[in-house]
Amino acid sequence: MMTPLLGRLRRNVPGVAGAVIVAAMALLAVLGPVIWGAEADRIDAAAILQGSSPGHPLGTDNLGRDLLARVLVAGRYSLLLALAATLIGAFAGVVLGTLPSILPRRGARLATGAVNALVAFPGLLLAMFTAVVSGLGARGAVLGIGAAIAPGFARLTQTLAATVAGADYVSAARMLGVPRRRILTRHVLPNIAEPLILHLTQALGGALLGLAGLSFLGLGVQPPDFDWGRLLFDGFPRIYVTPEVALGPAAAIALAGIGFNLLGDALAKAAARTTVPRGRAVPAAPPGEPPAPDPEAVLEVRDLTVSFPGGASPVRNLSLTVAPGEIVGLVGESGSGKSMTAAAIGGLVPYPGAVTYAALRLGGKDVATLSGKELGTALAMVFQDPLAALNPALKIGGQLAEVAVVHEGATRADARRRAVDRLGQVHLPEPERRAGQHPHELSGGMRQRAVIAMGLMGAPRLVIADEPTTALDVTVQRQILKLLREVVEETGAATLFISHDIAVVGELCDRVVVMYAGRVVEELPADRLADGAAHPYTKALIASLPDLDTDRDTPLAGIPGTQPAPADVGPGCAFAPRCQLATARCASERPELVALGPGRRAACWEVK
Repeated sequence: MMTPLLGRLRRNVPGVAGAVIVAAMALLAVLGPVIWGAEADRIDAAAILQGSSPGHPLGTDNLGRDLLARVLVAGRYSLLLALAATLIGAFAGVVLGTLPSILPRRGARLATGAVNALVAFPGLLLAMFTAVVSGLGARGAVLGIGAAIAPGFARLTQTLAATVAGADYVSAARMLGVPRRRILTRHVLPNIAEPLILHLTQALGGALLGLAGLSFLGLGVQPPDFDWGRLLFDGFPRIYVTPEVALGPAAAIALAGIGFNLLGDALAKAAARTTVPRGRAVPAAPPGEPPAPDPEAVLEVRDLTVSFPGGASPVRNLSLTVAPGEIVGLVGESGSGKSMTAAAIGGLVPYPGAVTYAALRLGGKDVATLSGKELGTALAMVFQDPLAALNPALKIGGQLAEVAVVHEGATRADARRRAVDRLGQVHLPEPERRAGQHPHELSGGMRQRAVIAMGLMGAPRLVIADEPTTALDVTVQRQILKLLREVVEETGAATLFISHDIAVVGELCDRVVVMYAGRVVEELPADRLADGAAHPYTKALIASLPDLDTDRDTPLAGIPGTQPAPADVGPGCAFAPRCQLATARCASERPELVALGPGRRAACWEVK
């Protein structure tokens, strides 16, 4: 897990600074007492309460001990106490946060209420109260800071566990009677571990500052022990006479706190980034050199594979090209890998998904080498739900203008004028007025037009439309399809149109690529879709479409069986269990795509 994060961290300047600081502090904790331990404990009656001098750069304390040496030695104790408090808070918070997932409904409500109450309680007061009740000293301070950290971990754990608890595999485990505790430890916690670990790194910095604060208030470490907060407490009365005596421990506290927080923030951002195109190396899927670029293709994909831990591969060795001004339809049942293909091309595959390919080029350039500005202007994505794609808190015009401001450095006034122009280009009525409205004030068709206009704010060479008409009625759907065709004709952009509606694809697209269980099973011109399909799956999709001649007294045609899950695809043809033409060879040996004629390919042993 940490290897790809560290790879991204190297390109994050604050993250590198935080890592350097934390490494220095760790080294100090190991070597400090060994090198300067004797000097820190040596009493010198002739050097009591001195200020800065060549022999004592930070002065001495009331027993003549060198304060610089004591600051360097105190690093180990300060860091150990912070680590202990963080682990206590993390353990208590994770346990409390997971209770709603394993308790009965009434107990879950009580646990949720307790988490809400603790989060609402000021952390410093909770820490001070716990420290006083537990007794003055390091133990009370550690317990107090642990108690202050726990509510944050509990809320994060509760939120993450709630998202995982609704997954199908968790529901299946419950139906099978798996004990709640096993569901928690086997299915829930492993899938939320990474964000909790990242939060742990950030919490270390807060714990260090909190412990120093309690020691400074006299509630933490007590003599003869000392940490940075205690040294600051001892030197504070002299701050107006010899301020350097407080400078050392204050600088150490600030530096360590900043280092842990920078490192935690950088790791969190690195983990949140997608696997492709920037941020991690993408190895080529097959051995050997990648194929030469196709000069006629805007989008060129060769042997694209998307895989997740556990053996699930929703996309397997997919290859396709899209030429300028061409609309290629990507069709298949839900779960066939269409949207995951779009996510891989756009660099939106979520962690821990891994994307590999022999070639993934946009405009002849490897997508992994494109900067954010280049990718943001050359690629436009139109998603299925425009209400989710648009920020409900921002006005339409501002969201469109942001594209030009961020990616092209346009002024806000110019970007605003361009946004209004693009809204008019997609035939949105009263574009000036619509630019000043929020997404909820527009109809579904208007929002989809606004999303298309957002993609046109740059000069896109490729438009990826991921089921953009699914949630629209038939009339608006036809308008959006007509608009997409107009956009392609006017801009010359290549378009990858993803849909499960093969009738829509046949009407709009120039070429059709059919996917099943993560693989391309057929490719053919759209005008040959109705009478020229060769693969049994494509034929079954077409046969399942009702028309005006369909007998309404008979059941609708369908495809028997279900598509296999990404982790359950066998060595043979994935469609074989549902295919009437399947043979023993189909179940044991996977067919490759073979050419059947100009622009036609199919992967089936029974197709001649």
